[in-house]
Amino acid sequence: MSKPAAQPTAPPQPLGSRPAVITFADDLAAAQNWDAAALREQLSQALDLPRVKQLILPAATGTAKNWTAYRDRFIEPRRLEAGVAFWNEHEAALTRAESQYGVPAEVIVGIIGVETFYGRITGGFKVLDALATLAFDFPAEHPRAADRQAFFRDELAEFLKLCRENGLDAADVRGSYAGALGWPQFMPGSWRRHAVDFDGDGRVDLIASPVDAIGSVAHYLSEYGWKPGEATHYSVTLPADRLQRARLLAPDIKPTFTAAELTTAGAQPSEAARDHDGPMAVIELQNGPKKPTTVLLGTQNFWVVTRYNWSAYYALAVIELGQAVRARRLQAQR
Repeated sequence: MSKPAAQPTAPPQPLGSRPAVITFADDLAAAQNWDAAALREQLSQALDLPRVKQLILPAATGTAKNWTAYRDRFIEPRRLEAGVAFWNEHEAALTRAESQYGVPAEVIVGIIGVETFYGRITGGFKVLDALATLAFDFPAEHPRAADRQAFFRDELAEFLKLCRENGLDAADVRGSYAGALGWPQFMPGSWRRHAVDFDGDGRVDLIASPVDAIGSVAHYLSEYGWKPGEATHYSVTLPADRLQRARLLAPDIKPTFTAAELTTAGAQPSEAARDHDGPMAVIELQNGPKKPTTVLLGTQNFWVVTRYNWSAYYALAVIELGQAVRARRLQAQR
């Protein structure tokens, strides 16, 4: 017996005049001295996007993480080639950002490479629709639905302010399914707080100016406490005792233990880690269900990279991509 034909997915529908939409529009218009009726109309016409609600949900429980597979998505020939070209084209801006903010060029190159493949993949969703969907119809099955919906309502307000401040048409701006924008994939609030005019043309433009993106990434990391000259991570062997291992891993990415405390707990930090002045996080990355895990010690600077995306997998991919691009570039210059 043949299966019934799949029903076509219904097209996205406008949010309409929901009470939450109207209240949000009226409150924001009053706070910003905007036309409330116009803002109501604009938001009521924003589309509720089913795809965005699917993408925002976390992976199914029990899905095994795999650092090696994740890494291979980014440290691959095409992205390395694009990274070298990006570094060569913008060497002056990268050098200036490193000098001004203390953030190494390779870390900036790593972030922009992971985020958007050096400007090639910046997102195809209309940001107004994506943020409005998550602000007013966030999926209830998400484990942190209330917090995340509140976050996206704030980001929707920030986006509308950003568009007015920068002369952008909110209906046309495109970005990620979560509303991230431009070369560095800043959320609207991060753009307004941390983006800088690094090319000196009198305006901040993360969508069309890779130089502004370079300076803004460096400024963002600096604002979160990047320490110039400090390593991002070290190697370590975990203690055999399960209780001690669990205790050391419990704080996750937050730097917590000194080298002396790690040694006392039975861990074996590398020689360089033993000389590190400051707390470190004990980080364990899964490599699928059957392979040994990858373990490292994350410093304050590793933690700063996770402020961009709260994931140790992400941070290490950024760091290793930047290192790989630097090595490939140096090799080509010989």
